[in-house]
Amino acid sequence: MPKKRKKRGKRSSRRNSQWAGVIAIILAAVLYLYRGGYLNQWLQPQGSSPQISAQSNSDNALDKNAYAKLAQLDFKSGDKPVVQVNGGKSTLDAASWHSERIAYGDLDHLNRTTVDTAYLSNKNLGKSAGRPSQDWTPTGWHYNHTGKEIYNRGHLIAYTVTFDINADGQYEQGAEGSSDNPKNLATQSAYSNQVLMQIYEEQVREALAQGKHFIYQVTTVFRGSELMPRGYWLQGLATNGSVNFNVYIFNVQPGYDFDYATGSSRVDQNMRVDESGLDK
Repeated sequence: MPKKRKKRGKRSSRRNSQWAGVIAIILAAVLYLYRGGYLNQWLQPQGSSPQISAQSNSDNALDKNAYAKLAQLDFKSGDKPVVQVNGGKSTLDAASWHSERIAYGDLDHLNRTTVDTAYLSNKNLGKSAGRPSQDWTPTGWHYNHTGKEIYNRGHLIAYTVTFDINADGQYEQGAEGSSDNPKNLATQSAYSNQVLMQIYEEQVREALAQGKHFIYQVTTVFRGSELMPRGYWLQGLATNGSVNFNVYIFNVQPGYDFDYATGSSRVDQNMRVDESGLDK
């Protein structure tokens, strides 16, 4: 007599139900990581150069190889804080200037600034006195609680050359300037912003005051998934060729060290910069 087969319907049903529960949990976890941006961080190894794709707007297209090299530069105490790129000559195209506007690059998946390109004339000059407050908190930001100014909300494109351009970057007569635009603010050391950046911003302002048309591009350079920029890559070109620069300025502060992953800082009295040759 053949043996009777044991009934497995209930056991199979229970096992299928357990697997369905496990799969549901896994899918929920993946969805959470994707929405929070954590999956992207895991897929991008710490220390690797960011994957910066060229903007759909060609204004902000970048040389990704140059960016990657700049991101890997380490500042050592006693180094010069400014490095020439491409022999100090910009790669901007004077023929691309047509009207006053700013192409603001979108924030990346970590909410970090990318690259802004401004097409300027003397219409865009303004004064900084009484400008609106800055409330946006850029990545890596820390408040100055020690009584010494270490951190600035640094503009990529200086506020004083953004007048008559609205928050979308389009020419609009009477617009007050880009003071609190998230696409134009990053965590910058006071020294990098008020000393180093000023050297090149003044060249832009002087050219505009003389009636020249000017293209000015600023790129925040991050290493891997760090939240504070390692430096700022500046390119400037007067369309008549009278002003032409291409430099990388380190985001450093004499007397302090930064943890660029978080933006935190610590006192380091041995941290200094070589300012010889700086036109301050």
